[in-house]
Amino acid sequence: MEVDEPQQGAGAAMEVDENNKPEETTSNPLAGEHSWEVSNVSTIQGKALSEPFEIGGYSWQLLLYPRGNNRPDSLSLYLAVAEEEQQAFGLQRTAVFKLMLLSKEEGGDVVKDTQHTFTVRETDWGEAAGDDRFREGGWVSIEVRVPEDLSYDSRKETGYVGLKNQGATCYMNSLLQTLFNINQFRKAVYHMPTSEDADPATSMPLALQSVFYKLQFTAGPVSTKDLTRSFGWDTADAFQQHDVQELNRILCDRLEEKMKGTRVEGMVNKLFEGHTINYIECINVDYKSTRREPFMDVQLDVKNCKDIYASFDKYCEVEVLEGDNQYNAEQHGMQDARKGILFEGFPPVLQLQLKRFEYDFMKDMMVKVNDRYEFHDTIDLDREGGKYLSASADRAVRNTYKLLAVLVHSGGVHGGHYFAYVRPDGKQWLKFDDERVEKADDQKAIDDNWGGEGEAPPGGFGNPLRFTRHANAYMLVYVRESEWDAVMCQVTEQDISQHVRARLKAEQEDKERRKKEKAEAHLYTLVRVSTDADLAKQIGHDRFFDLVDHDKVKTFKMSRKAPFSELQKRVHDEMGVPPEKQRFWKWAGRQNSTYRPAQVLHLEPGEDPPISSIRESDLLLFFKQYSPDPQQPSLKYAGHRLVPKDAKTKELYPLVRSLGGLLDSEAVELFEEIKFEPTVMVDRLAPTMTLGGAQLEDGDIVVFQRQLSQAEAASVQCPTAKDYLEFVRNRQLVTFRPLEGEGEEGVLELELLKSDSYDDVSKALAGRLGLDHPLKLRLTGQNNLTHMPRPHPLRYRQCESLQDMLKYGFGGQTSTLYYEVIDLPLPEYENLMSFKIAYHNNKLEEVSQHSVRMPKQATIADLLEEVRRQLPAEAQGEVPLRLMEVYQWKIWQLFDPRARVETIGDNTWHLRVEVVPEDQRELDQAGALHAHCLQVAEEPNNQRPFAFSDPFIMRVGPEETVGQLRQRVQAKLGIPVEEFQDSWKPVLVTFGGSEALANDVVVAPRLDSQRLYGHQERNCIGFVHENKNQRRTHAHLNQRLQVWQGQEKALRIRS
Repeated sequence: MEVDEPQQGAGAAMEVDENNKPEETTSNPLAGEHSWEVSNVSTIQGKALSEPFEIGGYSWQLLLYPRGNNRPDSLSLYLAVAEEEQQAFGLQRTAVFKLMLLSKEEGGDVVKDTQHTFTVRETDWGEAAGDDRFREGGWVSIEVRVPEDLSYDSRKETGYVGLKNQGATCYMNSLLQTLFNINQFRKAVYHMPTSEDADPATSMPLALQSVFYKLQFTAGPVSTKDLTRSFGWDTADAFQQHDVQELNRILCDRLEEKMKGTRVEGMVNKLFEGHTINYIECINVDYKSTRREPFMDVQLDVKNCKDIYASFDKYCEVEVLEGDNQYNAEQHGMQDARKGILFEGFPPVLQLQLKRFEYDFMKDMMVKVNDRYEFHDTIDLDREGGKYLSASADRAVRNTYKLLAVLVHSGGVHGGHYFAYVRPDGKQWLKFDDERVEKADDQKAIDDNWGGEGEAPPGGFGNPLRFTRHANAYMLVYVRESEWDAVMCQVTEQDISQHVRARLKAEQEDKERRKKEKAEAHLYTLVRVSTDADLAKQIGHDRFFDLVDHDKVKTFKMSRKAPFSELQKRVHDEMGVPPEKQRFWKWAGRQNSTYRPAQVLHLEPGEDPPISSIRESDLLLFFKQYSPDPQQPSLKYAGHRLVPKDAKTKELYPLVRSLGGLLDSEAVELFEEIKFEPTVMVDRLAPTMTLGGAQLEDGDIVVFQRQLSQAEAASVQCPTAKDYLEFVRNRQLVTFRPLEGEGEEGVLELELLKSDSYDDVSKALAGRLGLDHPLKLRLTGQNNLTHMPRPHPLRYRQCESLQDMLKYGFGGQTSTLYYEVIDLPLPEYENLMSFKIAYHNNKLEEVSQHSVRMPKQATIADLLEEVRRQLPAEAQGEVPLRLMEVYQWKIWQLFDPRARVETIGDNTWHLRVEVVPEDQRELDQAGALHAHCLQVAEEPNNQRPFAFSDPFIMRVGPEETVGQLRQRVQAKLGIPVEEFQDSWKPVLVTFGGSEALANDVVVAPRLDSQRLYGHQERNCIGFVHENKNQRRTHAHLNQRLQVWQGQEKALRIRS
């Protein structure tokens, strides 16, 4: 729309954005119903069509086939889009509805629930709905209903609602639902004082109050985004699954801190804190040491425990300290003693953490324990005379507990899903699974979460299929029976502060309003009206290309059926432009991705406002002015004008001088701004060419500037408007973050160009950091989904430009790079390989760890010589060294000294260097035999033994027996003969399992490979014995950045 003002004045342009309407919602949430009575049904031939009616803002008709449609034996009924709307462009509307044939007989109604997406090709939907009795009466009553919501309603079905999952926050959701349903805890949270001005995103108490209030009083699933923001978490934290036990402890600790000095101080401890007595009591002298400790939860073993009582028995098991493990009883010296733990008092709410995850030293990895483990509806911890209680425990308190909640983990050690079963009333179990809450029985809540094996229906041979239950209890919450009523007290709206209630009610009302607006969106359209003032405000500041950001202009929400005069009136009332001075232009998107006014909007005949008329030969052009100032070049909006198509470019010079405040004597040059995606296109307009000849049309943009002399042009960075717009399009603000470290320390922002090379970027950053060389930096891209560093750094000149360095995936783009300062220029650094190598002596003991950097072209022999410089005296001189890779306590490969170091690769697990024993220095000669030897342990129900300690190589004679080899191994390792003979049992370890070896068996024929270098699956000689030294793994030698290696970030609540 234009305002009728003199051309010399500050003109204005307005627009109606009809091409940017909100999409119609794909569902119809507006309820409604319509009835239709049809008489003389038996006489109707073909079909009958009702009068149009409206439900949910759409027009519909009912369609009846008395003699069926493709089924002559049955009356058929359909819901159809009204005939007048069936050919509407882009027709697509989804309806969930009920079709009902109403019978005169009680209970004879026929009801069909269905849903359908109506399109131009499928404008009706229904089915056979009745039989002859509906035809015989000659009369049919039909009703159609569109309900508000036929989807599952947790609040309606259970009285409770769920929590939305932010990505991987199911573990948090299950814990929050459990804590919410401990009513005394919820009441304590409500009673925490909060400020009226506080922001839930920065105040953890207010955010938790908000979540609990919405869980108690709102109708739909609740978001936890404000709560996690108050924890100090970002998007990456929301997609990182953590441990429920860890979160429970940290959350309760933070709440206890926040409750200090308030009327609910100590409430968390009052509910969850119990005490244990750790004791050591001498057997032969009168001496006893005790220590009282608090606990918030009890960690119970699952492995090798039948049920919860067996775990408590193990927890309180007495350990006898004797022999080498005697206890130092101060003045009594070393004494035999009993050591154990007893409970002095259990809390009202007892949280039991089941140890479903543990480190398996034999497998050298974390594993999940899916063993069957029974827990009960009620437990009695006073059983057998109170054997779990200390002498100081209050025996008057009955320690019988009733199960309140079962937190379940479904999956494995590397991930899975959490949900919870809770019974708030002590009777009906409810399953809280993120957004969904549903009723459950005792079988699902208790028995099905014991773990172990289950049975599936019989397979094809009639036998039931057995499977491991990977969904099992992980945390149990019990409430003392005598305190159930106090813990599960009534919590009302009055328990929460008035200002919090008011805030949350306002939020809920706003949410309902937005929900209603969304539901009614298809009834309205948004009309965006822009003026010259909007263009002048944005161009050169927020916007450099095209004309306006349509999201930042005046927007009118209008009914689709409103007359255009209503828009004119509102523009008059709200923008102060009388209808007679309004002219509207319809904007359109062009093929080159620009968006311009394209067509004047004519009203009904006789309704055109008396604004200055437009001739067919006129063009609507918009003007921008570029000022090539050497210090601060700028671009601004100069106005719009109607100009003749046959005018020559030079005829616009007086106009642009006037718009730009230039002198009549100053030379000017004009450019057309054509597009800016994917590259900028700005063409110079020839002075003698007509505007029509230059193919200008309505909505085009002309950029003008003062023409510079050659000397002036040489002194500025962007001498022309084209140069400047290309510069602006190429600018990129980049955030550089240290690769290692947290927080904002070391974070820098630099404005660079997308076309900058790796060298340009590195030089700019090095200069900002004050480095002595522009390439002593290594850069790593960002994963724009997790906002964390990508797995591998960028190689030198791997990317042609900064724009390529910031790309992620298909079409993904980020503005962050991570940097690390290195001690060599990157090209030299990349030619080196870094290794961490452990040195082992001839007893297999790890003596030291060493870091070595070598050129990729170097050999393994060169690497060994470089390592030798750091080794102890025993490895110096001419003694040969060898390098091997150890994986899962087996020798994966021995490296050929002649090979290049780059054959080691980046994914090597554990590198070990050792002096080659004297009898093995010719193993590469023909006829020399050797065996890989392992230290292993056997596990029940597992055919293959697991290696658990350092492997080694032994030379083997052609006729050497197992017994002879055992003697040499015993001597090599220095193990006492008695211990070795009794416990170190020889086995042949193969890919499929193991086989015991008698002492008289000749070793050589049982070995299937004599390849010395490289990796190959082979038979090994194993020695089965007890693992008495459960040592650390090799992972410490191969630590990579946790942010991309897949390890968890530390769980923190920073509030």
